[in-house]
Amino acid sequence: LIFSPPSQYKFRDLTIEELKNVSMTYPNFTFSMNTYTFKDGSQKDLLNFSGTVPVKYGNSYNIPIRLWILDSHPFAPPICFLKPTSNMGIAVGKHVDARGRIYLPYLQNWSHPKSTLIGLIKEMIAKFEEELPLYSLSSSDAARQSELLSYIAKITEGETDMKSRSKTGGRNEGCSNKITVVGAGDLGIACVLAVAAKDVADKVILLDLSEGAAKGGTMDLEIFAVPNVEISKDFSASADSKVVVLTVNSLGNAQTYLDVIQGNVDLFRGIIPAVSHHSQNAVLLVASHPVEVMTFVSWKLSSFPKSRVIGVGANLDSERFQYMLTNLLKAEVLAKDAWVIGEQGEDKVPSWTSCNVVANQTEAMAARNSREKVANRAMEILKGKGQRSWSVGLSVADLADSILKDKRKVHSVSTLAKGCCNINSEVFLSLPCILGTSGVIEMVRLEEDPLVQEKLQSSAGSIHDLQQQLKL
Repeated sequence: LIFSPPSQYKFRDLTIEELKNVSMTYPNFTFSMNTYTFKDGSQKDLLNFSGTVPVKYGNSYNIPIRLWILDSHPFAPPICFLKPTSNMGIAVGKHVDARGRIYLPYLQNWSHPKSTLIGLIKEMIAKFEEELPLYSLSSSDAARQSELLSYIAKITEGETDMKSRSKTGGRNEGCSNKITVVGAGDLGIACVLAVAAKDVADKVILLDLSEGAAKGGTMDLEIFAVPNVEISKDFSASADSKVVVLTVNSLGNAQTYLDVIQGNVDLFRGIIPAVSHHSQNAVLLVASHPVEVMTFVSWKLSSFPKSRVIGVGANLDSERFQYMLTNLLKAEVLAKDAWVIGEQGEDKVPSWTSCNVVANQTEAMAARNSREKVANRAMEILKGKGQRSWSVGLSVADLADSILKDKRKVHSVSTLAKGCCNINSEVFLSLPCILGTSGVIEMVRLEEDPLVQEKLQSSAGSIHDLQQQLKL
């Protein structure tokens, strides 16, 4: 018997219809309403169902699972977990992490009305038949496993302790310089080609999360066999990456800008825990849009320290800005400490990290006015340049190079801005930072400029307001 979902479910009729189909196909499933705790600590009462699915792996097995139905179903995929008993151990693999969270291509590419719960369960069975997600424990192992049951129960109830993962040690230790690029769109492929061209990494993994066989650019990468580049659809291929580049963007039929961003957040909910599980010591480098918000989302979902979650931010704009000052406007002295900072788009601003020492206040004022005129001219030129996928790819390769080779070079990247310029909220803005193998080593002090600080505070306020409307 399927009870009616509460009023919080926006598409109740569609949800009821789906659950009826599940109940008819898998009559052993039981349905209930329980409180789900998200990674940010927020809670919500959600419909969920649990039971077993039949899997043939030599013998026949009944694999226990639990699926949580979000209140935006069927336009958002469910959250899926294994539900092992005390005599079962979790076999971490391509589609299951150590916490029992299930990751499938079907979830990554969820799109109503093509995607259904029945279709999801069928793919789950098919993937489990390729790689069994559970194994039988010996009596001694089962005794130890029972001590962990309360923890596993919390996980399947939706509670997580992501920070404990960061203390489990480094699978990255001693491995080669490996980069994973998530997303095989134009930007993802541009990042792969730029990283390969600059010889930044020993190995590059392109995670193609799209459905079906390789298409377009990914097929060309395979045809022309770019050295040290591997294309995969499995998150496990990203294991032990030192840098993970996020380029994916939701292509749903969103009606508003907030819907577009929420689509990206929903996409990241399936991606970030998977890549952070397989590469626990990686630096996350976010190129998805809007970069400030998606860097914040990546930080929250991964529970990585703020130093290891970076957005590409204004690195490209800053490099162009410095180039224009030096080569077009012949202001090489000004270019030395010049940066574009703040929020990507129209609200970015030029700033300096130091000021030339002058003899007196009159000269200081004249120098500032001269500098502002040159900066305004450079910013006007910058507006007309735009950003192509290949140019962003080169910027990503530049940042990855500084991180992997521990160059201690200064870049303008999206970093947690709380505490800077009287910003009190958790927002990410582009600020000049020294980068190394551990990500952001140090934030470079900016010259005090009331107008710049006012613009940064304004950007921080609007970004924070937007983040408050998102469902993490």
